[in-house]
Amino acid sequence: MLETTLCYLQESDRVLMLHRVRKEHDVNEGKWIGIGGKLEPGENPQQCMLREFREETGLTLTRWQYRGIVNFQSEDWVERMYLFTADACEGQITGNCAEGDLCWIERDRLMDLSLWEGDRVFLSLLERDEPLFLLDLQYSGEHLIRAVLNGRELPL
Repeated sequence: MLETTLCYLQESDRVLMLHRVRKEHDVNEGKWIGIGGKLEPGENPQQCMLREFREETGLTLTRWQYRGIVNFQSEDWVERMYLFTADACEGQITGNCAEGDLCWIERDRLMDLSLWEGDRVFLSLLERDEPLFLLDLQYSGEHLIRAVLNGRELPL
């Protein structure tokens, strides 16, 4: 199983997002996502999240919160993602992320972006400040066909 992290840096009424437009053969091509990546051997989720955030943005997070686990399943892959939010950092955005363009997006515009359907589910949970959660998302191709939050089926 692939293990990854994802973090959303929130500042006032905006969120730092990554528009995936640079990486070749990218499953996320054209999508807007948070900042994250794959766990390396011997790395825990917090270490991975901090490393990936620094590598992709140039920023060092100074205050963050673990928000939950999101399990993805499809015909082609299984992934466990550790989800974080952050609201304080040091440094300057480097602007040379190899995977895409970093942009501050107003929170009330997030759902207008090209997002994965499942991302819309967990972004809504974050927006309503859902306590620590376990979210299972099942895809068929690029379409979300099932979402289960803490054992309860969610309407799609």
